[in-house]
Amino acid sequence: MNRFMLAYIERRSPIHALSGATKLIVFLLWSVLAMAGYDTRIMLIMTAIGILMFILSGTRIREVSFIFKMLFLFMLLNLVTIYIFAPEQGVVIYGSRHIIFEGKGRFTLTAEQLFYEFNILLKYSMITPAALLLIVTTNPSEFAASLNRIGVPYTIAYAVSLALRYIPDVQRDYENISQAQQARGIELSRKVSWIKRLRGTAAILLPLVFSSLDRIDVVSHAMELRSFGKYKRRTWYASRSFTAADALVLILSAALFALGMWFTFRDGNRFYNPF
Repeated sequence: MNRFMLAYIERRSPIHALSGATKLIVFLLWSVLAMAGYDTRIMLIMTAIGILMFILSGTRIREVSFIFKMLFLFMLLNLVTIYIFAPEQGVVIYGSRHIIFEGKGRFTLTAEQLFYEFNILLKYSMITPAALLLIVTTNPSEFAASLNRIGVPYTIAYAVSLALRYIPDVQRDYENISQAQQARGIELSRKVSWIKRLRGTAAILLPLVFSSLDRIDVVSHAMELRSFGKYKRRTWYASRSFTAADALVLILSAALFALGMWFTFRDGNRFYNPF
């Protein structure tokens, strides 16, 4: 079951020691810079920094291997789809055409298209480590307290905390229902074709939805009985103050963000053109 888990992993690392609000602000700056530009040099540097941060966090690949596999399949599907529907997109963007392989009809492989799709791959490589670190290194309760500290209403902050806590619960329910279905004779292993496995997985979704709705109902009633949302302020059990490390990380992130945006748009074009 652990191979499906995507939740907070408690460890002692420099990344875990940062405030949840700090990690959220850094992630937002990181995401904006990743989406805004196509400068390959900036994206390579950010990818290297993201991998370094992932290593510093102490997170093991096997703990998030399932997520990496799903993201890899999604990236591969996206890259293939881009080529199928826009095989000359790179030529349009970079304004030149260097043919690598002459295919049939409009499906000609060009260096510009390969370079464009390589940049798309880099964008995923930039975002993936940052998104995973935000989830696996941030305690949901501490994250909600940090959000409330920087001005986010505690009702919204608590909703974010519940969402983060709910991810492993849904994964655990999925695994339990899957095992129950297999005990009733529904084969979901690799012994059967992927079509049968897909049908078996679809049979899990309905019980999963009902169990999720039941949990939501229980939590909402419990919060209502405790008068949640009645007062404008509340106290937090898991609250963490901002430290010098948080201030340093925020200053460095803001400086790198500003430098990256300037470097990306300094010539009026967000695409780096090596051709």
